[in-house]
Amino acid sequence: MLHPDRLLPSDPSQRDVARRLYAAIKDLPIVSPHGHTDPAWFAENRPFADPATLFVKPDHYVFRMLYSQGVRLEDLGVPRADGGPVETDPRTIWRRFAKHWHLFRGTPSRIWLEHSLEHVFGVTERLSEANADAIYDHVDACLKRPEFLPRALFERFNIEVLATTESPLDPLPHHAALKASGWNGRVVTTFRPDPVVDPEFEGFAANLDALAEISGEDTGTWAGYLRALENRRAFFRSMGATATDHGHPSAATADLSAAEAAALFAKARAGGLSPAEAETFRGQMLTEMARMSLDDGMVMQIHPGSLRNHNPALFARFGRDKGADIPVQAEFVKALKPLLDRFGNEANLTVILFTLDETVYSRELATLAGHYPILRLGPPWWFLDSPEGMRRFRETATETAGFYNTVGFNDDTRAFCSIPARHDVARRIDCGFLGRLVAEHRLDEDEAFEVARELTYGLVKAAYKL
Repeated sequence: MLHPDRLLPSDPSQRDVARRLYAAIKDLPIVSPHGHTDPAWFAENRPFADPATLFVKPDHYVFRMLYSQGVRLEDLGVPRADGGPVETDPRTIWRRFAKHWHLFRGTPSRIWLEHSLEHVFGVTERLSEANADAIYDHVDACLKRPEFLPRALFERFNIEVLATTESPLDPLPHHAALKASGWNGRVVTTFRPDPVVDPEFEGFAANLDALAEISGEDTGTWAGYLRALENRRAFFRSMGATATDHGHPSAATADLSAAEAAALFAKARAGGLSPAEAETFRGQMLTEMARMSLDDGMVMQIHPGSLRNHNPALFARFGRDKGADIPVQAEFVKALKPLLDRFGNEANLTVILFTLDETVYSRELATLAGHYPILRLGPPWWFLDSPEGMRRFRETATETAGFYNTVGFNDDTRAFCSIPARHDVARRIDCGFLGRLVAEHRLDEDEAFEVARELTYGLVKAAYKL
C-alpha cells in the first residue's frame, strides 16, 4: 500500500508542516490545462476496452522504458503506421508489462502507475509476473462497471476542467458532441498549429491545402494564410479553447517585415526552405501567434527543446509520439528577443514557457519571467515531470521569479488514470518545498497555506483563463 507520507520531506520539522499543508489542499479540484487525452472518451462515454489499452498502449512513458530493454512495440500492441501486424491479445500485453515491472523502480512512472492501481482500482499488491492475471482480471471486471466509465471517472477524480490538444485541421466533432450532450464535465480543446506552421512537418504543403478547405481561406497567399489561422482560432475558441500550444524545436522568434514574411511563406509553400530558413519561418509564426493572442485573448504556450522522432527507424514504423523525442540544449534570452521587443510589455498577453533543459531555469527563464509582464513559467515537463525535477524547479526558479510568475501544474498526459496521480505528486512536492521554507523561517506558515492553494488551484486557473 502507498505510504501516506510518500514524497514528503524526511526531516521531521519540515514533514510536520508539509503534512498540514497537504491536508489542506489534497482534495482541491484538479485543473488540467494541457494534455493529450482523447476527447472521444468523454463524448462517447464507452467503457475502456481492457487494462492493456488503458495502461500500456497509450502511454509512451511505459512503452519507451520497455523498448529500451528490448521489448518490441509490436509486442505491446502499439499500432504500426502501415497497419502491419501487432499483438492484439490484451492479456498477453499485460503479462509482458507485469514481467518487466522491475524496470520502473525509481521512476515517476512507477509512482503514477501504483497510485492509479491503488486509488482507482483498489489494487494493493505490487504488480508482478506471478499476480499479473489476477490483477488483470480485477481491473478488467472494474472497467465493465458503470462507475468506471470515462465520465464517471472524470467526476470521481474531481476534475474541474480538462484541456485536450488538437490540430487546426481537426473539425473537433467530439468537442461538438460534448457541448451538445448536456453533461456537466468541462472538457475544452487547445489549438496546436504545428502541422501548418512548421515547414519541416511531414506533409506541410498538403496540410496547407487542408487548412484552406476547412477555413474557406486562400492559403496560397501570406494574407490568406494568416486569415485561415485566425479563422481556425475563432472556431477553437467557440469549442472552449483558451490556449494555444507550440511544440517548436527551439524558442527562436522573428519579426520580419510583411514583404519578407510573404516571400518566406511563398518559398515554404513551394517546399524550398533551407533548415535555417525553416527555423526563421517557425520563429516568425510564433510572433504572429503572439499578435493573434493579443487580439483574441488566447494564452500562448511554447514547448521547445525536443529533437522529435530521434529514432528514424521507429518513426518510420510507428509514427510520432512513440517515446523517441529527446531533449536538446535550449536558449531563450536571445531567441525570444524579437517577440519580446514587440510584445513583452503588453498587459493583456500571456506567454507560458516550458523547457526540457534544466540549466536555463535560473540563468534564463526565471530572470525573463521575473521581468517581462507577458511571461510565466510552465511547470517541469515531460522528462522533468518527476519528484526531483519538480524540487529542482522550485529551488532554482522561485528565488528569482517568485511563485506568482509560475502557473501551477499541468499533467501533459495521454494516460487518463495518471491525471490524479500526477497532480498528487506535484501537490506533495510543493508542500514539501513550502514546509522547508517554513522550517527555515523563510516563510510564515499562514503564507505557506496561501501559496499551497495558489500552486494547486489559483495560479493555473488565472494563467489559463479557466
